[in-house]
Amino acid sequence: MQQHQGDEDLKEQRIADKTPGRQSAGERVAEDAENIIGEAQEEVAAARRPWYQTRRWGLILLAVYGILLALFTLLAVWVAYNPVLAIDVTITRAFQENQSPWLRYTMIAASFIGNVSALSLGLIILAAVLFWMVDLRLEAIMVVVVSATSALLNWLIKLVVARPRPSASLVEIIQATSGQSFPSGHVMSYVAFWGLLFSLGVILFRGKRWWRTALLIISALFVVLVGPSRIYLGDHWATDVLGAYLIGGLLLSLSLWIYLNLRGRSVLAPTGKRARRFHQKYVRRPASGRPERPSNRYQAKPGNRQEAG
Repeated sequence: MQQHQGDEDLKEQRIADKTPGRQSAGERVAEDAENIIGEAQEEVAAARRPWYQTRRWGLILLAVYGILLALFTLLAVWVAYNPVLAIDVTITRAFQENQSPWLRYTMIAASFIGNVSALSLGLIILAAVLFWMVDLRLEAIMVVVVSATSALLNWLIKLVVARPRPSASLVEIIQATSGQSFPSGHVMSYVAFWGLLFSLGVILFRGKRWWRTALLIISALFVVLVGPSRIYLGDHWATDVLGAYLIGGLLLSLSLWIYLNLRGRSVLAPTGKRARRFHQKYVRRPASGRPERPSNRYQAKPGNRQEAG
């Protein structure tokens, strides 16, 4: 009987010895989590501009957006009443003076993705899926929404302006295309998709990784080359391309403004454990707004972890 009582006392003593250690580990985990959140909040607070600077930059951006919209509207009205402009014919003929095979094939390649609807749609879906796989859900949705908005906006403007495409009697038509001319659908779609990828590569990712460098170079090349290619191939007038860059740039700027505000408020913030290491290594923290708070999955509950050893 005494031996049994002794065993019970020894067992209770062992349990009592383990309890403080478990509580200590839980307290340390909770404290570490609070420190991480505190550091993130301090970093955001240090990066945020004073209210008067924020207001000033907000007014500057609104002024830029207003100028872009005004220029595009004036250009759209001008080409709607003057479908064929002498300056457009001159620019296209100057572009087409050089008929070197390398230049022709480069221009055709730059426009190729936009010529194949299935390929364009496949790239948008692929980019969205890749972003979603690394737990960048907001970015995945932005890729789809911005591209869809660009396509719808292009269709509506072409319907209103109803400008015919370049004629073979005025310039050489290397690659014939049907439909209206103003603004260029290729340029708008490239700015919406490749321009957004380039912007995310600058804003979102950090480090000199080969894939980030490749993303920036390829995206920039497509955005820069698609405009001249549409003129060179005889598919669009120069004013069609200019109008597309104006309205496409405006749409992209507004989309990035919305994206940064949503990300700063931790909308669709990362939740899955599978991408936490990727985020810690490659993804920047928000530079404004409220810090991204770790998901409940990331927070260790007190008592679930024990000290090593």
